[in-house]
Amino acid sequence: MKTVIELYDAENRRSEVMEKAGEILKSGGLVAFPTETVYGLGGDALNPEASAKIYAAKGRPSDNPLIVHIADMEALKVLASEVPEKAKLLADRFWPGPLTMIMPKSDAVPYATTGGLDTVAIRMPSHPTAYELIRSSGVYIAAPSANTSGRPSPTTAQHVYEDLNGRIDMIIDSGKVDIGLESTIVDLTGEIPTILRPGYITRAMLEEVVGPVTIDKAILAEHEDPNLRPKAPGMKYKHYAPKGDLVIVEGKKQAVAEMINYLTKMDAESGLKTAVIASDENLSLYDADCRINIGSREHEESIAANLYEVLREMDELGVQKMYSESFAGGSLGAAIMNRLLKAAGHHVIRV
Repeated sequence: MKTVIELYDAENRRSEVMEKAGEILKSGGLVAFPTETVYGLGGDALNPEASAKIYAAKGRPSDNPLIVHIADMEALKVLASEVPEKAKLLADRFWPGPLTMIMPKSDAVPYATTGGLDTVAIRMPSHPTAYELIRSSGVYIAAPSANTSGRPSPTTAQHVYEDLNGRIDMIIDSGKVDIGLESTIVDLTGEIPTILRPGYITRAMLEEVVGPVTIDKAILAEHEDPNLRPKAPGMKYKHYAPKGDLVIVEGKKQAVAEMINYLTKMDAESGLKTAVIASDENLSLYDADCRINIGSREHEESIAANLYEVLREMDELGVQKMYSESFAGGSLGAAIMNRLLKAAGHHVIRV
């Protein structure tokens, strides 16, 4: 299969690109496209064969649910057997946007899309290219992140090409995405909404709209008990990992710097290429072969936006052992650390 990359942005809004992409989707093919969070790998959500192709292209376990992307509220009548009142309230506030809601699925949604579950994960992306693709194709688009399973999620079309060239039909290139972390996932099938994956839409933001919201215990305790597993799309299996070994070091700033400098020195003496992932504020404290500025703690959105790109840069540089500061705290700290812990296999040193 030859993978075609097509530019589609504010200056290149070519109707033939969307027409071609729509035909691919309607015929059961796969199209990667940008959302405001990461690039997604799209197929017809109501076509079991298209969903099977998504799993095959990514090397993704077929019991890992796919998120269905929609362009209007009418889609809920087709995809969900029941739309909870709290879902309507959250949609009014956060859609289009980086929020995925889990509801009981309708008979129209195949189990191949939901990973065998009786629920369906749905979101309405705000990225104009994603919206136009869904609207013009007339297809509800099942779309996990457009990377091979376990790799850092893609924030540019080039990342998609590196992972999936020859496995999918088309990549729509609209430049780098804005947020850089996958959507918040909230389960609305119980009496109290439950966050299954943290993201840009925080618990506090959700509670302003619907009252009390809980967090899946597997998210809170997965580093302490690996047998606790989230039931959200993309979170059950090892994820986001670079090829080298990643370790997170937590503690007070100076103690963290001293520990990382000691470890990188030992690794270098063993012949390993090392790297440190640090904030702009602390970068000068480190002595590794590579020092990577992930962004500013004063602007945590920059850390979120750069995380996956930095993890991919580690591979390009051939880094064998890398150490990262912790970025807990702030409104995005939970989401950033959730992904970083996954990438590190929960290998944390506390000093």
